Amino acid sequence: MIYYSTNKSSTPASLKRATLEGLAPDGGLYVPSAIPVFSPSEIELLKEAPFKDIAFAIAKKYTGSEIPPDRLYEIIEECFNFPTPLVPLDNNTFIEELFHGPTLAFKDYGARFLARMTGYFAEEDHTLITILVATSGDTGSAVAYGFQGIPNTRVVLLYPSGKVSRLQEQQLTTAGGNVTALEVKGDFDDCQRLVKQAFMDGSIKQNLTLTSANSINISRLIPQSFYYAWAALQLDRKYPGKKAVFSVPSGNYGNLTAGVLAKMMGFPIDHFIAASNANDSVTRYIEEGRYEPHPTIRTLSTAMDVGDPSNFARLRHIYANDHTKMAADITGYSISDNETLETIRSVYDRFGYIMDPHTAVGSRALELWREQMTQADSNPAVVLSTAHPAKFLESIREALDMEISIPDRLQTVLDKQKIATLIGSDYNELSAFLSALD
Repeated sequence: MIYYSTNKSSTPASLKRATLEGLAPDGGLYVPSAIPVFSPSEIELLKEAPFKDIAFAIAKKYTGSEIPPDRLYEIIEECFNFPTPLVPLDNNTFIEELFHGPTLAFKDYGARFLARMTGYFAEEDHTLITILVATSGDTGSAVAYGFQGIPNTRVVLLYPSGKVSRLQEQQLTTAGGNVTALEVKGDFDDCQRLVKQAFMDGSIKQNLTLTSANSINISRLIPQSFYYAWAALQLDRKYPGKKAVFSVPSGNYGNLTAGVLAKMMGFPIDHFIAASNANDSVTRYIEEGRYEPHPTIRTLSTAMDVGDPSNFARLRHIYANDHTKMAADITGYSISDNETLETIRSVYDRFGYIMDPHTAVGSRALELWREQMTQADSNPAVVLSTAHPAKFLESIREALDMEISIPDRLQTVLDKQKIATLIGSDYNELSAFLSALD
């Protein structure tokens, strides 16, 4: 498998090079030369397979001969040692809980896989890899925990000061070891811009082997397709002949892009709902065909507060910049904070289920889609639940006027001392920090 840059100016790369570079030299994002397709017979064989075997089958298509199959399966087993439950709300609506990993967020799927892929490639080259990451919340903690104990790696996390929940901040600033947190005086778009500037800085790249663990890294993106394939196959068994609809809480649009990959690989998926908050640049593009990003707006669903999503470049590439084709597969909805809180209340009242603000955005968007689409109720639908509600205690308290228990692993983090270096949003400060690394 060969990987190309979305900007089309860099030379093609192996998966190893694409993983270790993160961002292509021309500033583009790596995409596969062709999306691998599973035949109907291959899909049929996977219907009874456990999650790990589905993940392995997909990963093999993307890694080719670069990683021996036995080592790749070991990586899969190490990564996904936690469940991925499909929780029914009613007869044809399901919540896919993606928060049963170490940091209680869906980012564990991609971060753990990427960490082990990076470690494998770094060991081959006998080199120290510096992982530079911008995070709006859960990415940072997932990367920090994912790379713990991985030889030949160190992590530098950038997060926006005052714009992540306390639990998220505690997770990403208390990992220690080979992980350093930089608290940026700005928003997530500033963090993302700084990371991109570092990757384009020749003087930095001369001294450090840089890669990214954001979903701009192709090895973070690929494993996110695993849980779409898993859920789609489970529902295909339950509803023969009907394909699943996925409602995806969307911020940087890596999660949605991974779902599109799963659909194009041949898994039984019918449609996607791109559920955004007030940061609705992609939603407006899907509706109008014009992409006009705006400054980030702060909302209750903080991990989705992205004004100019990086992975939108991949989506446009996949659909050959054809707005009509994208809109045929994806419907976008923007959900307000008031709607988010009301959805948390209504879902709890109707089903006794507590969801975090991001999942609530996805749930409300699915409701809107069903209201507007004829025959929509006949499709089994999945709302991706991206984080444990305990990570957003303030929102749960505001919506439900109740306290919920905090899992032990989060309570332990709350009791630790935050360690972070405060920097401004000017690139010179990040450049100076990186230049000082040994």
